Amino acid sequence: MSKGTVVLAYSGGLDTSCILVWLKEEGYEVIAYLANIGQDEDFDAARKKAEKLGAKKVFIEDLRCEFVEEFIWPSVQANAVYEDRYLLGTSIARPCIARRQVQIAQQEGAPFVSHGATGKGNDQIRFELTCYALYPQVKIIAPWRIPEFFNRFRGRKDLMEYAEKHGIPVPVTPKAPWSMDANLMHISYESGILENPKNHAPSDLYQMTKNPEESPDEPDVLEIEFIKGVPVKVTHVKEGISKNTPLDIFSYLNDIGGKHGVGRIDIVENRFIGMKSRGIYETPGGTVLHQAHLDIETFTMDREVRKIKQSLGIKFSELLYNGFWYSPECEFVRHCIDKSQENVEGRVQLSVFKGHVYILGRKSPKSLYNEELVSMDVQGDYDPCDASGFIKINAVRLREHNRLQGAAQKKQ
Repeated sequence: MSKGTVVLAYSGGLDTSCILVWLKEEGYEVIAYLANIGQDEDFDAARKKAEKLGAKKVFIEDLRCEFVEEFIWPSVQANAVYEDRYLLGTSIARPCIARRQVQIAQQEGAPFVSHGATGKGNDQIRFELTCYALYPQVKIIAPWRIPEFFNRFRGRKDLMEYAEKHGIPVPVTPKAPWSMDANLMHISYESGILENPKNHAPSDLYQMTKNPEESPDEPDVLEIEFIKGVPVKVTHVKEGISKNTPLDIFSYLNDIGGKHGVGRIDIVENRFIGMKSRGIYETPGGTVLHQAHLDIETFTMDREVRKIKQSLGIKFSELLYNGFWYSPECEFVRHCIDKSQENVEGRVQLSVFKGHVYILGRKSPKSLYNEELVSMDVQGDYDPCDASGFIKINAVRLREHNRLQGAAQKKQ
């Protein structure tokens, strides 16, 4: 007798294929769900594979447009960066994927959802917090946290043997000695030979970006237009190519950034679960947009508002990394950041070249930059004598600090 229906976040790979068959062995009816968020995947082959393995239904969902508009764009507005370097490509994708998984479970009357995330990583947290936030009654089956499962499958060899025994097609090419996660935003690489943090990344690891040393000897100059902190158009200045839909804009920036080797980082980060991990990321389009948005935001936003917004961006990045996209505090922070972007409007010209993004110029109808006021050649509506009082008032605290320090030294 069936234990019920479970919606499995399915990738088509060895792990989730084995999980699909294992769930059936355990007495569940399985719905396989595969999200298209821009990864290079043969979705038809994945559908046929899941059906062959006994999935009673297979959902292949194209989430690329909503991934860009509802998840990547708010992250661009926030200048979201985790621990000063990571642009959160994997973190951004998880609430998008899990939201649709929950919708399918509710639509199909499935009381269970399942995933193939490991028991040591961040993804289990991100998936499950999203599921519980949107479907509080859901029951989650996480095989890599179930002793009967992880004691049975201690490594790839055990999975391969299980696959051969149960007629699960196995990869015919050797597995790369690292794990990889890809989406429209980025590709991440970790584990395997990369777990030793002093090991250099092999030259053949990167897939989205060209080696900067081998990239073109001529830059690509782009103009990116923003309205309310969101990119609405990108134009290649020399070639005249323009893109003006969210998916096309981001895909084009990925192409240009990847061509010049932009967006590669190799870092050690702090996982939410409490351990440090080494990750290598390539985020070409996201890196280009991050630099462009930083520039137009500084050009159009009040200084004190921007200080507050910067702190909100840090908080947003932590919430996103830790899996709290669908929390009340993250909703509040996103609302505040969105409010801060009302006047972030204009165009930024930049050069993409040999692994770098160089800002060339910017213009905006809502700029707070006053050329006459700041000019060294025109006095404008500014009296230099006012600076004397400004400096003296700010020096009061420093003089008092010096007096206190001087008194303390005399006592010694």
